[in-house]
This record gives sequence, C-alpha cells and structure tokens, in this order.
Amino acid sequence: MELWRGSAYAGFLALAVGCVFLLEPQLPGSALRSLWSSLQRGPSPAPPGPGSPEGRLAAAWDALIVRPARRWRRVAVGVNACVDVVLSGVKLLQALGLSPGNGKDHTVLHSRNDLEEAFSHFMGKGAAAERFFSDKETFHDIAQIASEFPGAQHYVGGNAALIGQKFATNSDLKVLLCGPVGPKLHELLDDSVFVPPESLQEVDEFHLILEYQAGEEWGRLKAPHANRFIFSHDLSNGAMNMLEVFVSSLEEFQPDLVVLSGLHMMEGQSKELQRKRLLEVVASISDIPTGIPVHLELASMTDGELMRSIVHQVFPAVTSLGLNEQELLFLSQSASGPHASLSSWDGVPDVGMVSDILFWILKEHGKSKSRASDLTRIHFHTLVYHILATVEGHWANQLAAVAAGARVAGMQACAAEAIDASRVSLRAPHEFMTSHSEAGSRIVLDPNEPVVEWHREGISFHFTPVLVCKDPIRTVGLGDAISAEGLFYSEVHPHS
Repeated sequence: MELWRGSAYAGFLALAVGCVFLLEPQLPGSALRSLWSSLQRGPSPAPPGPGSPEGRLAAAWDALIVRPARRWRRVAVGVNACVDVVLSGVKLLQALGLSPGNGKDHTVLHSRNDLEEAFSHFMGKGAAAERFFSDKETFHDIAQIASEFPGAQHYVGGNAALIGQKFATNSDLKVLLCGPVGPKLHELLDDSVFVPPESLQEVDEFHLILEYQAGEEWGRLKAPHANRFIFSHDLSNGAMNMLEVFVSSLEEFQPDLVVLSGLHMMEGQSKELQRKRLLEVVASISDIPTGIPVHLELASMTDGELMRSIVHQVFPAVTSLGLNEQELLFLSQSASGPHASLSSWDGVPDVGMVSDILFWILKEHGKSKSRASDLTRIHFHTLVYHILATVEGHWANQLAAVAAGARVAGMQACAAEAIDASRVSLRAPHEFMTSHSEAGSRIVLDPNEPVVEWHREGISFHFTPVLVCKDPIRTVGLGDAISAEGLFYSEVHPHS
C-alpha cells in the first residue's frame, strides 16, 4: 500500500510539473527546480498546536486542575536559603583554566581538579548533582570569579527559599521563610515573604550552579540532556543553623502547613554532628502541633549512612515527601529497598520500578495501624513524568495536584505563563507496567486523559507525563516549584 502511494505521488508530481511547463514554457529553470523540490517535500506537517498530543494534553490538564475545597492559608518554610549564581559550567571551568578529563565522581570536592572531574562525570551523563566544596579559600576565589562572570545571574536559592518564593506567587497565602538570609537574598525575595529578624545575617551564602545544554560539547564530552551541577561551601545551611529559629517562630505564625528542607546540606558535617543534629531535627518536628502536616523536600545526596538515618528517623515524623529519580534510587540503595541492585537509571526511569520503590517506602516507613508514622504522601518527579503516591484516606485532590506539578515544570523551564504546545514535547513512555515486583497492569498513555490512577494494597498512585520544554531557559528550582505547586493543590483530611 505504501509503495503504491509512493508511486502515485511520484506520478502526480511529474504530471503537475509537466502541466506547469506546458502552460508556462517561459518559466525560468530555477523556478521549476524550486517548485519540484517543494512538491517533493510533500505537505508541511501541522505545527504543534491545540490538535497536537501536547496541545490536547495541556487542555486536558487545565480542565482537571481545580483548587481543593479546604485550602492552606499560612505556610511556613525552612531552613535552607542562599543566593544561586547561575552560569555556563563549561565557560566557568574554561575561565578557571581547567580542561575536560575522563570524569570522576567525588562525594566532597577538595580542589579545582575535583570540581573538573565531578562536573565532567555528571555532564557526560546529563544528570543533576550537588556537592560540598571543603576548601573555604578556593571556593571563595571561584565564587568571586563566577559572580562577576559576564552573563552570570543571581537568583533566590536553597530549596526552602525557592519553595517559599513559589508559594508567595499566590496572593491569598501568607508565607514565612526561615533560613540564613543575607542582604542580596533579602533583596531578591518576594516582598510578601516574611523573614523573622533572627533569620537575617550580614553575609550571603552563595551556591554556584553550573548549567549545560542538551548536546553541548566540551572536549570529547557531549551532554545528553540539559542539566546542572551545584556546589557550595555553605556552613550555615550545612549545620541547619536556623532550625531552632524556624520551630520557635511557628508558635506565633500559626501555619497550617510546614515545609522543611536542607537535610542534604549536612553531608559536609562530621558523623557525630550529623547524628546529634538529626535527633534535634526529629525533636523539633515533634514540637510542631499535631494536625499540621509537615512536608520534607529531599535533594541530591551521596552519604548512604545519612540517607539511611533520615529514612529511619525523619520519615516517620513527616507527613509528605518530595524527591526526584536520583534521590529515590539512592534512598532504595541506602535502605535496602526494591531494585537496589540497579547502579543507576538507564535513560528514563522505569515507571514500574519507581512505583515499586514508592510503594515500599509507604509500606515500610509510612503510616499504618501497626506503625507510629505520619508519612502518607510522596510526590516523585523526573524529567518526563511525575507520580503522586498516597496512603488512601488521608489526602484529597491528588489528581489535580499531580497535574499542576507537571504543568508548572513545563511552564517554568520555558519561562512562560502558560504551556505553549510548540515549545514543549511529550517524551513520557507511551506504555508501561505499573509494577515489576508483582503482577502490575499495562497502561497505554492517552493525551486526552493525561492522569492515570492505579491502586495497590491501600496506596493510590496518580501518574502524569510532563510536557518537557524543548529549549529550557532555566532548570534550577524546578523540583521545588513542582513540590510547592503539588502541595498548593493538595488537601489533607483533618486529623489524618
């Protein structure tokens, strides 16, 4: 049939050009050649628009995303905050006189050479990572060069500050932010974000964010995806210095939602200090009045012992979690969960494997009749899809919440106020299994019904693809915006 179509089309082309030649024998050869080549190309494909899968999916989201019946009024966020200096990673390393090598991961960076090796390692994979830089003087030299580099941009940084900033875009929400807020950060924050005086400090904490684009080359390296490599010498956030200020300010502020982040910053601390601080974190969370949900936002980590301690000590004290694919796999590896033998994800994380790990977290460390845990919700995000997993009976409006989180990912990456179907692409798997640990269901994706729901032993899963920005303007803070938006549209059942 295809062969017949091709022959018929070729015949039609010859006939069309022959007719033109008969009717207009004086037509220049160049015009005929141009006509022939344009006819050969065939009809132009329809530009992505309302009728495209991307356009239909975006329209379906808009219909699904509704505000919950009971809404948050006051949100308290803490405790990591800093100034992000965002610039091209390759250009900065070139300015530092560094050349690309084979790449090697370092859990802690001690020198410029370590920085080059770790950056090369992750750029080659197209993966995000965050590392602590141990040498204060070297870090400040690099930070000064980066901060003054042509094209370097200064942004609100730190998960807590970014989540607070995202919540502040909703005028009916009052937002408290506790963290080490220096003069530059205070200037960058939304005016409506309230910072307690005890949180203000004279000097900013700087985090350097080295971005690279999909296909960008450096020596023999070629980045498969756009992403970023983050590093800092951040002692204030590393010791979670603002934790006590944060908890003490809650009594006066009276929030109905608390968001906590910054535990990953403790990786630069000694084991003894980590153990002591984690006990204080758990004690501080338990001081938050019962009935106020606490969301914990995780971030890139390499210390398996610290991650294991967070899983066993902190998870039962919080209500909700936000994390990405690297944090999820590292968590499973550190705490002997499902698919822990997998060294890294091969391309797009397998939906069934992700679902198995989320199920395990909620089954093993979440709320149940036999376990004193408050954990009932996990918001997972990766580049091409998101999943919201909840223990049934505790949360409402999760269909809208997962769709809202995915929608904001495409909007923020493209720096747009709405999804533009021509600037995004649907890259989620067309079909997938919901589990590999048990007999899962086979799901086929339909852009007209973009949120897929399934259940497993009292746990609900809501899956939706992401419309991935083709040319992202900025990748930093996407996870924080996704979690904030998902929480904004979520409703917790009273006394759950």
